[in-house]
Amino acid sequence: MTSQCGRYVISYNGEIYNYKSLRAGLESAGTRFATDSDTEVVLEMFRRYGTDMFNHLRGMYALAIWDTLERRMLLARDPFGIKPLYYADDGWTCRVASQVKALRAIGQISDDPEPAGHVGFLLFGSVPEPFTLWREIRAVPAGTYVWVDRSGIGAPRKYFDLPSLYECDSARSTDDSLSEAIEDSVRHHMVADVPVGAFLSSGLDSSVLVAMMSKCATTPIKTVTVGFEEFRGTSADEVPLAEEVASAFNTQHTTRLVSREEFEQDLPKILHAMDQPTIDGINIWFASKACAEIGLKVAVSGLGGDEISAGYPTFRVLPNWYRKTRFAGKIPGLGSMLRGILAPLRPLTGINAKAVGMLEYGGSLAGLYLLKRGLFMPWELPDLVGRELAREGLKRLDPLENLERSGYRNADTPGARISVLEQSCYMRNQLLRDADWASMAHSLEVRVPFVDPVLQRQVFRHGRPTSKAEIAKVSSLLPKAMLTRQKSGFETPVENWISKCGIESKTPKATEHWSRRWARSINQHFGDGCAFSH
Repeated sequence: MTSQCGRYVISYNGEIYNYKSLRAGLESAGTRFATDSDTEVVLEMFRRYGTDMFNHLRGMYALAIWDTLERRMLLARDPFGIKPLYYADDGWTCRVASQVKALRAIGQISDDPEPAGHVGFLLFGSVPEPFTLWREIRAVPAGTYVWVDRSGIGAPRKYFDLPSLYECDSARSTDDSLSEAIEDSVRHHMVADVPVGAFLSSGLDSSVLVAMMSKCATTPIKTVTVGFEEFRGTSADEVPLAEEVASAFNTQHTTRLVSREEFEQDLPKILHAMDQPTIDGINIWFASKACAEIGLKVAVSGLGGDEISAGYPTFRVLPNWYRKTRFAGKIPGLGSMLRGILAPLRPLTGINAKAVGMLEYGGSLAGLYLLKRGLFMPWELPDLVGRELAREGLKRLDPLENLERSGYRNADTPGARISVLEQSCYMRNQLLRDADWASMAHSLEVRVPFVDPVLQRQVFRHGRPTSKAEIAKVSSLLPKAMLTRQKSGFETPVENWISKCGIESKTPKATEHWSRRWARSINQHFGDGCAFSH
């Protein structure tokens, strides 16, 4: 779209949920609009405010704006990185796309692998931004903008600071304000030209969103739950409790059962749509597929709820680990020396790879986070990708420094610091990215009301995350069984499936945890296609 003044041209992907109020403000200042779209509002906001407009936008977006007068281009992503944006600069031409494979399809991008991308995937189960698997292709970091002109691509400029959301404010301390904040976010995320449905698991986060959506909607909303025969009658079965929630809020509910045979049939499509390697995303693939089958084009997800309510084990485990191991950081070389002694003995002793590195990484919260979230440890990488690529990848990625750049140390409390780490690493590089590729493969738009700066400024009380108990008070209609149910996550029986289908037939070390075996297989799949294998 071209601005009415003719100077600016935009290519844009996403949704601006407060565009109507922004439009009203622009109109009161004399701006006239030719369309009803949020795209034109973004253009006019940029014309009026320049890059300061990002402080006003509430939504998810990836955009490129071309300035025909100054002959330069602006690239930007939303604060949390919900929508992806990649660029490749070969020194002559800058190319931009929402997918890595779109840039690869041009055929003019170098095949040189990016060691940091491969190493990052094996460490974390996803590729940490700004890296990809290819050296010439980079992600625009979340919450930043980049200028591109005749001289090339400039350095990313941050306009959003995640730790700042945790600034202490006693005015955020009532249950009513939490309920109002969630309802406000849900109401904004339901702004659409088509009906908005919801992923509904047996978890608290998606159930609270459904409760709020039902309150905001004028007609029953559509909800979807994915179930698996292997889980029937077990604690991992999402179906019974999800159906109870659907009944409580009178939704038009669909339960979609997925079999191993369907997984095997869809596996080639999943790997093709994946864009960048990840060990997750299968759950959101089938949930999105189920939504598409009943005609939904937009669905709300509870993604992000655990990050703002201390829902992960990391919030309990890491502070405990840190108290017990922080002394190691005060003795230079102690941890690495012990790891050097113990690591070669692992085949004989059976000691866990992470336990070997506990003292080496115990001196910082970032190091312990790497231990907790990591798939493979840095010293295991030479056996996976070769000594040279592992050395170069660790040097370029510098995993601990990569985590430090999240700014988690600027948050005041342990819970806040862990939330910053989770949101800037696991949520951004894996959950949000998986939600994007898996849903867009089914022409479904997934919206995430918990991943919203306006909401998060309200719910981070006294500089810390809120709690599941506080979120549960938002709706009195939630089943009591949900409040006492042990957290299980949004699971799929992949552990059973991958051992029975071809993708793992070439994978060694079948005694490893299934996620490590799955990561080996995914790495092999992507490695075969990018001039990298070992």
